[in-house]
Amino acid sequence: QVRLVESGGGSEEAGGSRRLSCVPSGTTNRARFMAWFRQAPGKEKEGVAAISPGGTSTYYADSVKGRFTISQAPTQRTLYLQMDSLEPEDTAMYYCASALYGSVPSNFLAPSEYTYWGQGTQVTVSS
Repeated sequence: QVRLVESGGGSEEAGGSRRLSCVPSGTTNRARFMAWFRQAPGKEKEGVAAISPGGTSTYYADSVKGRFTISQAPTQRTLYLQMDSLEPEDTAMYYCASALYGSVPSNFLAPSEYTYWGQGTQVTVSS
């Protein structure tokens, strides 16, 4: 079992920056694929960014490429999402997710590929 707790959400003006954190607990001694998702009111949950075990590869949605950066601390395995040049369209609840150990997602940004989820942290960007 893996428990995920996100933090770092809040309100920001367009053009600003924010960093989200996700602290895993439980069976975290084995590296696995992890990702950030977001869901805006009335919209489906969408993948934002994903990272491979050990952080060797990263994957981004086109909408955030060049603005967001996913990273992971090597020992504590805390997951981060650095969000720069924020836009009002980035307003959403942001979720951290973890895949099962040993699994390799066929679609790195598909919610169905991830088993463990945090409760989410709200990010609101005003124009």
